[in-house]
Amino acid sequence: MTKIVLVSGSLRRDSLNTTALRTVRRLVRERPAGPDGPHEVAMLSVGLLPLYDGDVERCDGSAAVREAKELVHGADALIVSTPSYNGEMSGALKNALDWLSRPGGASPLTGRVVALLSASPGARGGVDAQPALRGVLSRCGALVVDHEPVALGRAGELPVTDGEFTDPAVVGALGGLLDAVFAAVRQPV
Repeated sequence: MTKIVLVSGSLRRDSLNTTALRTVRRLVRERPAGPDGPHEVAMLSVGLLPLYDGDVERCDGSAAVREAKELVHGADALIVSTPSYNGEMSGALKNALDWLSRPGGASPLTGRVVALLSASPGARGGVDAQPALRGVLSRCGALVVDHEPVALGRAGELPVTDGEFTDPAVVGALGGLLDAVFAAVRQPV
């Protein structure tokens, strides 16, 4: 069984990045079960985490932070989808990564397989936000999946059914990213 945690960097209810991750969630559930049973998938809501504060961390953080760290610690991989806010990841996503990066060197992100994608109403699909996200994750000790960037451009114009993208090219790109995640999880460290 492979456990994958999906993280959207957007807080909007109708977020394109969350829509992309809902599509990924369906694709994970459709995968044939592994030797240990069906794959597990969960979503982490970055909007539930308080702003990072070292004083709060020293006092054992908040319940939301502890739950988020536990969820990530128990995962085989994360798939993070980020919007591009002025060419960078969202502040909410950066805040979540700041929490998840603690304690340094022994955080839930250390050694964790992480894949990136982005979605945007713009033509470039938020691809400009991915290098900074990759850099932060690498500095946190995550194992960022080496894969052609998946950036869903003009995502607001893509067909959606039941909160998931249905365009065959988009589903194919997300499936290819998922293939890379499963391959990275199976790689010996």
